[in-house]
Amino acid sequence: MPSPVSLRPRRTLVLGGARSGKSGHAEGLLGALDDDRVRYVATARRYPGDDDWEDRIDLHRRRRPASWTTVETGADGSLVDLLTAPGVHPPTLVDDLGTWLTCELDDAAAWDAPRGTIAPRANALVDAVAGFDGRLLLVSPEVGLGVIPETRSGRLFRDEIGALNSRLAEVCDDVVLVVAGIALTLK
Repeated sequence: MPSPVSLRPRRTLVLGGARSGKSGHAEGLLGALDDDRVRYVATARRYPGDDDWEDRIDLHRRRRPASWTTVETGADGSLVDLLTAPGVHPPTLVDDLGTWLTCELDDAAAWDAPRGTIAPRANALVDAVAGFDGRLLLVSPEVGLGVIPETRSGRLFRDEIGALNSRLAEVCDDVVLVVAGIALTLK
């Protein structure tokens, strides 16, 4: 029988820049489970005619074990609803919160709206992560290390993802930063 410690939910936030290896690192953490119950939650929307985007999605798909279940929330599902659904949750990897945030900003027409427009959705996500009852890995871009974006939408995205990452880091058990393919444990 597993010890009570092993039954405790474990939430890990994996941060990194573009092409840093953050998704591969997170996949490796769950791949070690050798468990066909792993649920991969893809948050990106598909854009007809954007072949480059489809190639990126396909690369992620080919890298995952075929036994994993993939759920796409970008098109018609809610990440918060998925994480708060009743029942036993399988080990879950959410990739990534940057595309989730973009979808939320799009859906709320918040790119030109006052700051804080999507705060209720961000709050709901943080609450859902805090209450998740199983193994959860969240992949998110770290964008606070670069220059200040020139556009309002760029600054909005940078500010919103930075605030969201900070709040999620508070409720996660582990926080990892991936730089040049090397994982650094922050928490």
